[in-house]
Amino acid sequence: MTEGPTDRATDPATRAAREYRRLLVTGGAGFIGSCYVRDVLGRRDGTEITVLDKLTYAGNEANLASVRADPEADARLRFVVGDIADRDVVNDLVRDVDAVLNFAAESHVDRSILDPEAFLVTGVIGVHMLLEACRTAPQRPRYLQVSTDEVYGSVAEGHSREGDVLAPRSPYAAAKASGELLVRSYVVTHGIDAVVTRGSNTYGPYHHPEKLIPLFVTNAIDDLPLPLYGDGLQRRDWLYVSDHAAGIDHVLRHGRTGETYNIAGGVEMTNRDTVGLLLKHLGKPWSLVRHVQDRPGHDRRYAMDGSKLSELGWRAQTTFEDGLTQTIDWFVENEPWWRAARTGDWDAYYERQYGQRLRTAT
Repeated sequence: MTEGPTDRATDPATRAAREYRRLLVTGGAGFIGSCYVRDVLGRRDGTEITVLDKLTYAGNEANLASVRADPEADARLRFVVGDIADRDVVNDLVRDVDAVLNFAAESHVDRSILDPEAFLVTGVIGVHMLLEACRTAPQRPRYLQVSTDEVYGSVAEGHSREGDVLAPRSPYAAAKASGELLVRSYVVTHGIDAVVTRGSNTYGPYHHPEKLIPLFVTNAIDDLPLPLYGDGLQRRDWLYVSDHAAGIDHVLRHGRTGETYNIAGGVEMTNRDTVGLLLKHLGKPWSLVRHVQDRPGHDRRYAMDGSKLSELGWRAQTTFEDGLTQTIDWFVENEPWWRAARTGDWDAYYERQYGQRLRTAT
């Protein structure tokens, strides 16, 4: 067990190199959070993780099945169903850990347009509860806020750097930016030990099928139309999920207090080209694509400068071609998982989001 984080006067570089063995991972049954949990517990280095997850439609305890199947890893995992906006639950869990990693978020821009309130509760009130718990906990754990490149807004040219002005253009991005500002205020005002990561568009296994790549892969498997927004020339920087999880862990263990770090994939692709690659891999025709009415405020381009994190020694390891192939093959081989994710309110959501768009598509 590492020493408690009470040596706040030590040099930041020395502090950042420490190990954290007792982690609270909020949103640990979600897409990126579950990958982080699987990867960390798979190291067999003695790290213990408590997962706190509300198990909304996007949270799935089955995402941790491989951990449960490994007795050694399972013994180091504790799973708690709960909400980060619940003060009592959060306070109780934060008292027992060395570090808190907040993956919990309502994460889909389309849903934030349909129902922004849920994003504000998780992204602002929930972050506040976690920060307050860290402030009042006797051991003062390190706090890591998982954010997104979308806080920069649309980037016409060049690459966003950590000191750039935030210009969110959707309720989802605005909630994320608000959470970041809360973190900064607690570092400055209360001296908590916190860092922020901003990840680029992440893809990979276990991705909920509402998002572009898994939606189009699963629709294509069933020969259903692929609703491509606008002209499909929106550009995204793609990051494989295990690389994103590794970048977050690197910042946890090496990032300097109060700093923000871009986790950039370094792979810029148009949505149209991405769809073309996945259709080619599946052997499906382009005729499945339907150009539908674009969503309001759709950012045209995201692109981040990742040099600050690379100076700490982190690099993405997975090429887009390899990552996309692994992702597509995973969905092909794990049909029961994604079909289960497309139950419940899926049909109602899909009709609300795409029904009229598809009926008037070109």
